[in-house]
Amino acid sequence: MKVKDICSYLDSVVPLSYQESYDNSGLQAGDPEAEISSALLALDATEEVVKEAASKNCGLLITHHPVIFYPLKSLTGKSQSEKIIIKALKENIAIYSSHTCLDVFTENVSMKMGEKLSLKNLKVLSPLENTLLKLVTFVPEDYAEKVRNALFSAGAGVTGKYDMCSFNAEGYGTCRGSESSNRFLGEKGKLYRGKEVRIETILPVHLKDEVIKVMLAAHPYEEVAYDLYPLAISNSHAGLGCVGELHEPVNEKEFINMIAKTFNVQVIRYSSLSGMKIHKVALCGGAGASLISIAINAGADAFVTADLKYHDFFNAGDKLFLADIGHYESEIFLLEILYNLIIKKFINFALQFSEIKTSPIKYYYNGKDKSTG
Repeated sequence: MKVKDICSYLDSVVPLSYQESYDNSGLQAGDPEAEISSALLALDATEEVVKEAASKNCGLLITHHPVIFYPLKSLTGKSQSEKIIIKALKENIAIYSSHTCLDVFTENVSMKMGEKLSLKNLKVLSPLENTLLKLVTFVPEDYAEKVRNALFSAGAGVTGKYDMCSFNAEGYGTCRGSESSNRFLGEKGKLYRGKEVRIETILPVHLKDEVIKVMLAAHPYEEVAYDLYPLAISNSHAGLGCVGELHEPVNEKEFINMIAKTFNVQVIRYSSLSGMKIHKVALCGGAGASLISIAINAGADAFVTADLKYHDFFNAGDKLFLADIGHYESEIFLLEILYNLIIKKFINFALQFSEIKTSPIKYYYNGKDKSTG
């Protein structure tokens, strides 16, 4: 297998178009044509992790956080990123990162956190906007099923837990072909009127080119009429954060103990205790302070995330119980997501989890200095 096989697959199922404008997801370094037999999964690319990948004969290192986040003007080893890239190239190890595009993916880390807490009625907290299109095309009645199936095979017609979704209306179409036309139906130079089916279906923006390609290949007409409409509705199955409900309400201390145990957290920064019951919970892996007001509007009693600032706790006031469990701790389950995605496609490919805890943050308490994890 080649590096590009894994990268192309990940690019297709976790679209790079979903990433934030400041991000740099995708293949960071290495030869796309290089042959590999195994890959290492890690939250971060560090020199130590690259060394681990080399020792385990992993030709590809797949991480969440990009090693190249800011533009590099040289590769001399003067920065940490340059040192990591140089070491990876020396060891013939490619590096691929799936960052903010994975944060908003349908099976994102926030959803995984919700599953770990056994929340029910899970849904996206802040759905993606401007990522859906409606495709409308007109097909001869006898070819409607063929074209529909082609659209579905390319990923159109998926709405949440349902696929092969479409609307179909029967009518008739007219056309007149010139003498140079290659008519499928009717005669050149004469007006044709025939039964057609109007097919409507939804697709994500990133699949547009592939969906159009297969539609044109399956459609019998020389000139295919179709329309694409941007949809104002949110993509409720992709976006940042999630919100769900505990099976039974708990008090704040019980909730703190619950998340400490679930996420294997040593230190939690949290709001003042008010005696409230926690039932509806919002979560966001990584830095989620921007979602505090959205969590409040969603009716959440508590919000679990990371990288909260001093004034974030003031701003939440008594409207929301905040718990900061740490960036590394909130995102570590991403590796399970990546593993499941890759194994589903490449069943016999060797995937390994890094044994190195890459969090740069250490904690001092009870007279002891301890690292995270």
